[in-house]
Amino acid sequence: MNPDTAETAPLSRVQHLVPAAAVLALAMIVAWVSFTREPSEAFLFPRMIASVMLLLALWNFIRASLGLARVGDGLTRKGVGAIAPGLCVIVLLVYFAARYLGFYSASWLAFMSIYSLYDPASHASLAVWVKRVLVTTAFMSVIYALFSLLLQVQTPRGLFI
Repeated sequence: MNPDTAETAPLSRVQHLVPAAAVLALAMIVAWVSFTREPSEAFLFPRMIASVMLLLALWNFIRASLGLARVGDGLTRKGVGAIAPGLCVIVLLVYFAARYLGFYSASWLAFMSIYSLYDPASHASLAVWVKRVLVTTAFMSVIYALFSLLLQVQTPRGLFI
C-alpha cells in the first residue's frame, strides 16, 4: 500500500490513527492511575514514566491526525493477528496473575510465554528450552535489580516475589 496515492491516503490515515488513539487512551489511563494512587512517594518513578509516555502518545496522535505518520502500512488484520496472542498473555499473566503470584513471578511467566510463542526455534529441543529459561531469568533479574534494588519501586506482592 502506497500512502502517497489518493486512493489509499484516507485508509492509511485511519490505520495510523486507530492505534495512535489506543496508545493515547492507554497512556492517559496509566497517567491517571499513577497520579491518583497513594502513597505518593511510592509512585514517583511511575509518574515520571507515565508523564513521558503521555507526551509521546499525544505527539504520536497529533502526527497521525495530521497524516504525518507515513511509516509502514498502519494497523492491519495480519498485524493484529500477530500481536493478539502476546497481548492476551500479557493481560492474563501480568495484570491478573500478578496479584496472586507477585509481579516478578507473573512477569517471568509472561516473558517466558511470549518468548516461547514467538521464538521460531523448535519446541521439542531441550537445549532451546534451557536457553529460553536462562534468557528469561537473566532478563527478569535485571528488571528486579533495576526496579526493586536501584529505583525501589513498589510492585504487587503475591505468593512469590
